[in-house]
Amino acid sequence: MPEAHRALRRIDLPSTMAVGLLVFVVGWFLIGLGHVWSHPIVGWLPLPVIIGIFVTECHRLFRSTALDRDTRRFWGRAALASAVLLPGVLSSMADALGGPALSQTFSTRTEVLFALVLAIILWALLRLPAWQRSGSDWLRFGLDTTIVLLTGGVLTWHFWLSRLEFGSSPTTTPASILAIVGVAVVSLVAFLKVAFAGAGRLDRGSLHLLSAGVALAASTGGVAPLLADRPYLSTTLLAVPFSQVSGVLAARRQWRNRNAAPVERSRARRFSVLPYVAVAALYATVLAYELPQGGDESVIAIAATVLTVLVVVRQISTLRDNSRLLDTVDTSLRQLRAYQEELNHQVNHDPLTGITNRPAYAAGLSAQLAGGEPFVVVLLDLDDFKVVNDRHGHETGDALLRAISTRLRQSLRPRDIVARLGGDEFTLLLPGVGMDEAEELLRGLLATVQRPMMLGGREMAPRISAGVTLSRPEDSPEELLRRADVAMYAAKNAGGGRWTWFDPIMDSRADTDARLGADLRQAIARDELFLVYQPIVELPTGRLAGLETLVRWRHPEHGLVPPADFIPLAERNGQIIEVGRWILEQAMRRTAAWQREYGDAAPDKVSVNVSARQLNEPGFPDEVAALLAATGLDPARLVIEVTETAVLGTGAALEAVRRLDELGLKIALDDFGTGQSSLSLLVDTPVSWLKVDKSFVDGVTTRSPQAVIVDGLIGITRGLRIQAVAEGVETAEQAERLHAAGYRFAQGYHFARPMPDSDVALLLADPAHRESRQTQLI
Repeated sequence: MPEAHRALRRIDLPSTMAVGLLVFVVGWFLIGLGHVWSHPIVGWLPLPVIIGIFVTECHRLFRSTALDRDTRRFWGRAALASAVLLPGVLSSMADALGGPALSQTFSTRTEVLFALVLAIILWALLRLPAWQRSGSDWLRFGLDTTIVLLTGGVLTWHFWLSRLEFGSSPTTTPASILAIVGVAVVSLVAFLKVAFAGAGRLDRGSLHLLSAGVALAASTGGVAPLLADRPYLSTTLLAVPFSQVSGVLAARRQWRNRNAAPVERSRARRFSVLPYVAVAALYATVLAYELPQGGDESVIAIAATVLTVLVVVRQISTLRDNSRLLDTVDTSLRQLRAYQEELNHQVNHDPLTGITNRPAYAAGLSAQLAGGEPFVVVLLDLDDFKVVNDRHGHETGDALLRAISTRLRQSLRPRDIVARLGGDEFTLLLPGVGMDEAEELLRGLLATVQRPMMLGGREMAPRISAGVTLSRPEDSPEELLRRADVAMYAAKNAGGGRWTWFDPIMDSRADTDARLGADLRQAIARDELFLVYQPIVELPTGRLAGLETLVRWRHPEHGLVPPADFIPLAERNGQIIEVGRWILEQAMRRTAAWQREYGDAAPDKVSVNVSARQLNEPGFPDEVAALLAATGLDPARLVIEVTETAVLGTGAALEAVRRLDELGLKIALDDFGTGQSSLSLLVDTPVSWLKVDKSFVDGVTTRSPQAVIVDGLIGITRGLRIQAVAEGVETAEQAERLHAAGYRFAQGYHFARPMPDSDVALLLADPAHRESRQTQLI
């Protein structure tokens, strides 16, 4: 059964139906030449069905987003022509069968409808890009058509019409047949001109099929004299099926090739033999007629023929000389065009990746908006691309950008546009797709782009965040890119490695962020920021081993703003530099005050989180050194907490960390295991403390991969003589399990929540705390 289903799917049903109906009609017609049909309507019934199939296929192509606008419009006009042909056929059938006796006479109504069909077809052809020609082109087309018309008319009369008996047929006359031949010639010349010149994605094979259909339909006029005494037959029974079935075959061919790239035809000059063939045929006819008669007329005919041949030979010789000269000119022009194309390529393409650049993409975006077709814009950004540059060098970063560009091109349709806006930002233009199609395309695209790759002997797994937005009639290029950019940052904030559709609520969030950012700039001056401290304790005793400094913001309108809201905001807008400087200064002054007031009972270690932007800030280690000198703080009491991403590499951030270590500060690697984790960090970075992220601690009491990682890390830290701190401990069971695994330090709500410095002072003044500190020192 599966094989049968596959075989059925391979059958082209529209083509099979159309050809089957054509065979029936032609067979019925041929039998009718020797047999009188008592029910002539049977031969007419398949015609509307064939027309309906052609209209359906044309409309399908007209709706296809894989084709360009001109090709879709051509097939739409072809559908219109056939839609007009349907009432014309019905009118012709009424003329033939609707009277008191069978008739072959066309009513004025039928003639007008058929003439309108021809006019629409010629209009469709003349509106193709191939017909956007100069005056000289139109003159040559007119001359070629006239020559062929004249020759065809003379030969048709001499060899055919003059030898036929037309009898008393009211519709079959020499004039009517010559008119049919003339219409066929004009249509054929138009079709063939387009077929050889090409017209975008309009398939040339389809045009050849349409040309053949027109020729066959016109040739049916030749059987008209045979039907004078057969009123139950009509040339319409052949002309319509031939033209429409060839149209169905042409439309199906175009549908199969709808995604194929247009084939560029050579622009080399063609020597048009059509006029010479026509002249030769006419002179051959004249000689065949005059030579048997002899006399002066035959001598004159021979002389005229020889003279014409000599003129043609001379003209061809001149054309060959001109051709050589034009070949030299053409060579120079081709070189100039190649140079211009290279310049255009450089102007419109990114020099690193070879894909479209920002100005060319903006121009394409404007053109797409002007065209009115809906489309989707996608803005993509590589996650943590700076880390790649810092750790592996800019050559590796450039190679990654080129690889991503190649994958993007390979994942898109031929008519889609991919461009590099700059840095690690790319953008896509997807014409003619809706949300569902875009979702499917993006799903495959991200899966392809994010596959691991080998660059410079290293395996990399790139991650991409994408913002997506649908076009609107009132859009501008700037507005589209703005919306896509907003959505892209929403995807990044959600964790990256995904795409996010733009939602109007994102604009309100962006406005909220802007207002919050403006308030954050004043927060320090207004004394709205304050510090809290979360104890780090020893296991299993719970004695105070240190404190982690955390910042809070008491907003005058919104109350306490969560750090998860304003810290990322400060990272994005750069205010983290000023906020981080304030936190560090306040924490150092407070720690120095505790050192002076409580002596040995003061916290042994106070840690402060420092962002990647602070580490990359020029002169940051010097600022810390100046604060140490100003506060008198023992450097050994201060721990600088940094994330994996901040120091992943050999850039300025890592150098800053090394200088801080030289000042005597301790370095803690925070949230280990959640970023671009690499055990080489524990070797390359002067780490004294490793803070194991809460996401691993949560699973420590179960038989889980997280528990295995927790057990493995303690072994690594022991071997490297690094102290490990388990973060986010919330239950006694977790604390016991961590202690059993070998962890000596932990922090979390199970032990204490973050507290203000006044509560820390009470804790430090507690006699029990002092006694435990004395015992520890002894």
